[in-house]
Amino acid sequence: MEYRTFEKTGEKISLLGFGTMRLPVRPGKGNEIDEEEAIKAIRFAIDSGVNYVDTAYMYHSGKSEGVLGKALKDGYREKVFLADKMPVWSARDEGGLEGIFQNQLKRLGVESIDFYLIHNITRGIFRLAQKLETIAFLEQKKKEGKIKHLGFSYHDDFEFFMEVIDAYPWDFCQIQLNFMDENFQAGLKGLKYAGQKGIPVIVMEPLKGGKLTQALPDSVREIWEASPWKRSPAEWALKYVADFPEVLTILSGMSSLEQTQDNIRILSDAKPGMLSEEEKATIARVAAEYNKLIKASCTACRYCMPCPQNVEIPKVIDYYNQWHLYMEMPAIKRDFNMNLSQKNRPSNCIDCKVCEEKCPQHLPIAQIMKDAAEIFES
Repeated sequence: MEYRTFEKTGEKISLLGFGTMRLPVRPGKGNEIDEEEAIKAIRFAIDSGVNYVDTAYMYHSGKSEGVLGKALKDGYREKVFLADKMPVWSARDEGGLEGIFQNQLKRLGVESIDFYLIHNITRGIFRLAQKLETIAFLEQKKKEGKIKHLGFSYHDDFEFFMEVIDAYPWDFCQIQLNFMDENFQAGLKGLKYAGQKGIPVIVMEPLKGGKLTQALPDSVREIWEASPWKRSPAEWALKYVADFPEVLTILSGMSSLEQTQDNIRILSDAKPGMLSEEEKATIARVAAEYNKLIKASCTACRYCMPCPQNVEIPKVIDYYNQWHLYMEMPAIKRDFNMNLSQKNRPSNCIDCKVCEEKCPQHLPIAQIMKDAAEIFES
């Protein structure tokens, strides 16, 4: 396994991190975790050198932490750096920050957490975190020895990312990055900005939730297969992220032992700067081909907002595009339902076309909302 150095302490962190958002589930049982298979995969990864494991309070409807806690028994806790997250938006209903934190320790069956993050930072969530004095609360947990390193996971634009980075001397941060998301959220600019500030970056969604590896469009498959380097789409995507020296570890939400084995193989020798210019050009051609296939050329400029009916138009168009781009993957419907509240959904569109009058791309937004509602809400 390849390791990278956490410069603040000199600790060696495995380049592959085990994310527990997509643990194996029982066939026909919805989101019910197959505990035996999950524990087997987690322990196999640790036995193979993976020493960073990540979970969150909300994953698998709150069950991920408990299963991970079971996997870390029998001496496995001492072999890993454990990461968990504070969902500040749940504090009021879950006994406050203290209630959530104590519940996490109980679920995990541990005395402390190594890497602790404020979860899912957006403008609204960061303001709420500030209102609840979350950083002060977590600083106290550091003094008590309950937390070792403090960071945040991020889901907003680059401009606000800089504000968050500059707001506190973070130990690390976590962003979404893959070759299709170079300009999405924090993106490549965020990666470089954090690196300039000396803040290590943990990357999530390197395979875009599996979208870059499953049900490939024929034109994309042809580019991969025509290259002189015979790699799977997963190998291309993971090595793209691994090539950046600012990356400390790459989280993969592995949902089977086979995926775990393959990811360990791929990242066992991936060092920064290993990709040649020709290899980078191949990845860029694939990204360009994906972009050519986009159905609605929305730039997320948000000129269409606010919608009089509260529809989150750019987000809806993004899911609409993903549905067509990634071959109607069921996971896209799951993400739509998880991330869009009822009041923000396309079925609320009343065809007023106020948005269309403001759209620089002159998109038929009302029709797209109708089509998206049929796809995701019927």
